[in-house]
Amino acid sequence: MVDSDHEHAGSDTRFQVKATADSHFSWIRTRLSVERTMMSWVRTAVALIGFGFTIVQFFEHFNAFEGVASAARPWAPRYVGLSLMGAGVIVLLVSAWQYRAFLKYLWGEEYALIRGWGRAPHQTPAYAVAIGMIFVGLFAFFVVLFRAF
Repeated sequence: MVDSDHEHAGSDTRFQVKATADSHFSWIRTRLSVERTMMSWVRTAVALIGFGFTIVQFFEHFNAFEGVASAARPWAPRYVGLSLMGAGVIVLLVSAWQYRAFLKYLWGEEYALIRGWGRAPHQTPAYAVAIGMIFVGLFAFFVVLFRAF
């Protein structure tokens, strides 16, 4: 017969956390991996926002050149640019949410033995840059959206 305490013990103690140098440095490597991932998302989002804005600007000025035939779909670059800028902002929002959730997990009580310092998650410049770029991306999006052709 199976003891009911043993059936549920696996859900309460999913991992055995031992305070060793290996586990501490593994925690630090994981923490730095979260930072690298956040920086990669920020870099990707900045590229999407910048490329979207560039597409809009390039084709807007391209149509003003003499001797250039009018485009069959003059609105297409604007919508493509808006889509890329919107995607960049969404990427930043999702990555910021994921970053915060993972930090909350890493700074949970089950890892208190191995994290080695402090009681609260420490924010880094990558998170601040992501928040700043959300506002820049939204600004660029709305400038293009509400500008009359």
